[in-house]
Amino acid sequence: MNTTPMPEPLRRAIHHLVSEGVQNCQEVLRYTEPDQAHTWKRMTLYRATDAADTMNMVAMLIAAYCQHTGMAADTLESYLQVGQQDLRSAGPQEEDRAHVAGLMGEALSYEAMRAPTDRMRYHRGQRQAEQAQRPEDDPGKLFTEAVLHGLKAKLCDDVDSLDSYLPPQMAAMARRVADALEVPEPATA
Repeated sequence: MNTTPMPEPLRRAIHHLVSEGVQNCQEVLRYTEPDQAHTWKRMTLYRATDAADTMNMVAMLIAAYCQHTGMAADTLESYLQVGQQDLRSAGPQEEDRAHVAGLMGEALSYEAMRAPTDRMRYHRGQRQAEQAQRPEDDPGKLFTEAVLHGLKAKLCDDVDSLDSYLPPQMAAMARRVADALEVPEPATA
């Protein structure tokens, strides 16, 4: 068993990239709010793909290091889960359209229902649509969103804006998160 810790320069680079990815994820959430009706399609896609690209850079950086230190190609391929890779350039696939149909309460064609992946994604969309109708929400999801919104508001020194675009419960939670954070002082040499 290899117990060598991650080299510090690699660790810092990964922390930087993950932070960038998290900021992009927060912006995806921000652009879903009602006051963003004029830009939500463009901006959620931009920020979601930015987050995906950034996290892909994290994976490839780690993979390059593993390759550099002699990891076997089949092990690296297994860790990278290459079978899960989807290319955005191909655009939405049938399972994505099935998911949207489930979310929107629309029927799925007989042909689409024959494919197990389409059926699974359609039913996932139906469950998510049902959950969206209930006012209560998963506490873990609420907490995650509040942390992201609170962090962004604190970093931008714009905590007061939370009340202008978030539902009251979420704004209150995000405000508590922002209030609990201390902005780090720059390191001095």
